[in-house]
Amino acid sequence: MTAVADPPAETTAEIGKSRLRKEDQHLITGRTTWTDNMSLPGMVHLAILRSPMAHATITSIDTSEAKKRPGVIAVFTGQDFAETQGNVPCAWPVTPDMVNPGAPSLAVTQVNHVGEAVAVIAARDKVSAQDALEAIDVEYEPLPAVLDMEAAIADGSPLVHPNTTSNRSYTWAFESGAAGTGAPIDDAIASPEVTVTRRFIQQRLIPAFMEPRSTVVQPIGEGVTVWSATQIPHILRTMLALTLGIPEQKVRVIAPDVGGGFGGKIPVTPEEIITTLVARRLGKPAKYTESRSESLMSAHHGRDQIQDVTITAKRDGTVTGLDVHLFADMGAYLRLVGPGVPLLGAFMFPAIYKFPAYRFVCEGIFTTKTPTDAYRGAGRPEATFGIERIMDELAVELGRDPMELRRQNWITHEEFPFTTVCGLTYDSGNYEAATAKALELIGWDELRREQAERRERKDPVQLGLGISTFTEMCGLAPSRVLGSLDYVAGGWENASVRVLATGKVEVVVGTSPHGQGHETAFSQIVADKLGVAFDDVEVIHGDTQSSVKGMDSYGSRSLVVGGIAIVQATDKVVAKARRVAAHLLEANEDDLDFEAGSFTVRGVPGGSAGSSMSMGEIAFATFTAHNLPDGMEPSLDSDATFDPENFSFPHGTHLCAIDVDTETGRSTIRKYVCVDDVGTPINPLIIEGQVHGGLAQGIAQALYEEAVFDDAGNLTTGTFVDYTVPSASDLPSFTTERTETPATSNPLGVKGVGEAGTIASTPAVVNALVDALRPFGVNDIQMPATPERVWRAVHSGAEKSDRAEGGTTAYGGASTGTSDGSDAKGEQL
Repeated sequence: MTAVADPPAETTAEIGKSRLRKEDQHLITGRTTWTDNMSLPGMVHLAILRSPMAHATITSIDTSEAKKRPGVIAVFTGQDFAETQGNVPCAWPVTPDMVNPGAPSLAVTQVNHVGEAVAVIAARDKVSAQDALEAIDVEYEPLPAVLDMEAAIADGSPLVHPNTTSNRSYTWAFESGAAGTGAPIDDAIASPEVTVTRRFIQQRLIPAFMEPRSTVVQPIGEGVTVWSATQIPHILRTMLALTLGIPEQKVRVIAPDVGGGFGGKIPVTPEEIITTLVARRLGKPAKYTESRSESLMSAHHGRDQIQDVTITAKRDGTVTGLDVHLFADMGAYLRLVGPGVPLLGAFMFPAIYKFPAYRFVCEGIFTTKTPTDAYRGAGRPEATFGIERIMDELAVELGRDPMELRRQNWITHEEFPFTTVCGLTYDSGNYEAATAKALELIGWDELRREQAERRERKDPVQLGLGISTFTEMCGLAPSRVLGSLDYVAGGWENASVRVLATGKVEVVVGTSPHGQGHETAFSQIVADKLGVAFDDVEVIHGDTQSSVKGMDSYGSRSLVVGGIAIVQATDKVVAKARRVAAHLLEANEDDLDFEAGSFTVRGVPGGSAGSSMSMGEIAFATFTAHNLPDGMEPSLDSDATFDPENFSFPHGTHLCAIDVDTETGRSTIRKYVCVDDVGTPINPLIIEGQVHGGLAQGIAQALYEEAVFDDAGNLTTGTFVDYTVPSASDLPSFTTERTETPATSNPLGVKGVGEAGTIASTPAVVNALVDALRPFGVNDIQMPATPERVWRAVHSGAEKSDRAEGGTTAYGGASTGTSDGSDAKGEQL
């Protein structure tokens, strides 16, 4: 059983205080160091020629005219680096037989997506390099574009890669029978009382981070120093060494200020490898910075799944089975963790519900589109969307209130820790408390009454109410779990705490921030643990020379893994300081109390001479080393490496009220309420910012964003005119609150928060839209739910509803589920 409490109003401790971020001052005053700001003596600037064809054989490349252009130093093609460039690395071979055809940084004989790098120009300045691109003459022999996933694996489909026999990269399957019975999923599905099947489409999205990717490489003897706008400086260092054959100790990677990532700066990129190759070939520093259009076209995309979901239940609403089949578009190549992204969702489809039987099958498929990889949430948003949508569809089939159906099937707070049908052990949670608070904040019952009134009078503006009760696994870490999933690296994290002679503290971390607020949150933790001032803590990160060990930032892991490494390191500092204090105070270590940065001899009246020592005094005494315990080194510095035994499982309830104009298709979010439980808060203000940003991206998927390709494989949404990232004016004001159910898997009780808003919000919005339109026979709307799609859904659904036979839904629309186990894929409108 786990307890829950409302967050405290104020605290004198640093942990729990809403501090402004200390790293923001240099950002908002223009004193940042972006990679593109770098300028080194003798540096050349690169421009990359990219393929205009989605699929073609390169028959010839003539670079002679480009080499004559003013300012051009050299021009290189894939043939120039054919023996040295290796392949862009993929670190997640999800099955032993996964097909990885290889991914050259510069195409050699064939291009497989629009925007693939074909040649690179090095020039004295960026303008000269860009101008010379037009002088490169490339002849292509077109090949058929491969765009549809199901068609791609049909017999006779053109192959994306000539060195493969199929466009299927892998098939990954998981199955878990009924707990205690060993009954397979087939038994749960074969003769259920109720079956509902739907097909949901996760459209392709673009991370669209603020700062375009940029790389500067300086060759130094056999090695290189690399500055890159990356989320993964430590992983990049290792992968560059392995890919290019450079001794790892001679590779230094620096991630300076990084302007956002959202997963989009996780992969090792072709451009990082190309820039390194050119710099080493010329013996000169080299810089490449992508344009915004290059970023949208060539940087990896996210999502892009077809989800076939079947849920089975008893007539009383008890769920009995879940069967999920995914088609996941890998694009043209396998990127760093791309194959594994859908599999992270495999463990989250059952979500907060007590399913006794579950099957998950994912097919990773090659197409001639931009490669896909992690995008904020990485597999968890897709799974949460699928389960929360199908729960609403089951409620309609049963004529049940969707919230009551969820309550009937979710894990109650008394049942924690709870082992799910996937084998994950949720350590803590209280779904009831978060839901009760959310329902109260939004005024759920009043909105339902208003909805009924509008439907009764056939108001052209209908009100829809959407629910998303979610959990997620984050703190991507347990190395043994990652190993069992065939991920090639671990998930531990490292931190070092250095206490200086004056009592100031340096904290060296292996995480690498790009907007999350690490410096502030980590300083708060250290200030509390050591009893030093918040401003006396300096956080050092992002440079593999100063931060030698680390596994970087992604998967909401920085606090729940990296933060705990800091806690363990500070505990070691306190233990060393205790030994020094005991020696100098002539007391037993066990007789010392440590509070607010001072050691005090227990039982001695406060203020007595020689009864206490501050951390600063101990630091200086250790530095001078005049009187230390025998055998003790003169240092309080400590480091720790933390590898958790479990993920963390934040959860929450998101509710959306949306007005839908059935005459125009315009949808307006009227109220959005979320109550998230991220365990013990370190900085509520940072939590609020993370949730707000996540909500913006989740709502954007529901209503605005989609990467669209034409029949030839060209990206038609390659600018911000067409790829509609919402602005502040497009979004509602959010009501955000928290409950606190501390994690039991770490000493701080913290859970991840960076992806929660994105994971939960998309199904809440789409469920609200569909709820508004059920009287018109609509059971799904393909995302993004643009006004045109909504309008077409209303009119198409109304026509179907007029022709429909049989019963009605709980809210007056035609039922489209089945109760006899037959297939009923929701039509995508």
